[in-house]
Parts: sequence; C-alpha cells; structure tokens
Amino acid sequence: MNLRSRALPVFLLAALLAVPASAKPLYGVVNHVTDGDTLWVRPAGGKPVQVRIHGLDAPEICQAFGREAREALAARVLHRKVRVSIRAQDAYQRSVAKVSVDGQDVGAWLVARGFAWSAHDRGAGPYALEQAQARQAKLGLWASSSVEPRIFRRRHGPCNAS
Repeated sequence: MNLRSRALPVFLLAALLAVPASAKPLYGVVNHVTDGDTLWVRPAGGKPVQVRIHGLDAPEICQAFGREAREALAARVLHRKVRVSIRAQDAYQRSVAKVSVDGQDVGAWLVARGFAWSAHDRGAGPYALEQAQARQAKLGLWASSSVEPRIFRRRHGPCNAS
C-alpha cells in the first residue's frame, strides 16, 4: 500500500468532519463584506459567522478589480437576509458555503456579472456556464486582462503582506 492510498481514508474522514453535523441552513443578515467572496452573517440572536462563498474566487482586494468585486457583493447582500448552506470550514476557520438572497445563488450572480471566477480544485467549478457567458460578453473582470487570484497570490503573496 503506497502513501497515497493510505492517505485517502484519512483525507475522506477529515472532509466528513469538516462538514457541520447539522446540515440545516443558517439564516441571518449580512453585516459586513470583507472582499468579493467573503462576508459576515449575523444569525438572529447569534454571533456573526464569517463566510467564504463556495465555488468561486474573487480578485484580491489589492488586485485589479478587487474593490469593484467587494462593492458588487456589498450592493447585493449587505444588510439583507441571506440563506447560508455551509459545506465546510477552510484553513482560515471561515465557513465555506453557498449563499442565497431572495432565492438567488449569490455565487452564480457574481460570476455571471464578471466579479469572480468559477473555481473548484478539480475543474471548471459550479459556475462554468456563467463564467463562459460573462467572458464572452466581456463583463467585469473579463473586460481587461485579469489574473486569477490564485496566480496573483502565488506571485505577490497576500494583500496584507508588508
């Protein structure tokens, strides 16, 4: 048995444990938008939860089009009630989740308007169709030569680096 086949069961167990035990959606009001793919949701009577929107990657705040992506997300969800379907926790202890407002998938909305890339570890991601349409129409970040955030971070590090 090689290292890869021994690591698979450990990885699968870790992935299962990362998903919250209660798969019930969280409902709350967005009280802060950090950037184009991260927001804070305050459930009724609860503490705010930091949420990273699942299935997309928005430009870093210090990157070209980063501020526009944050402003678009804020205009869509800030001070509004949202439905949050948590999928996992990331390395920064954020809940990674699908977010909906008025029944509309916020991730699809962002990608369709050119404010984020459809992203997934193993392929085009859940919003590949929306991305193709935004790219074809040269919407948002597709109007210029934008660099994917993962490549930007690799080249320049995080925005808050000195």
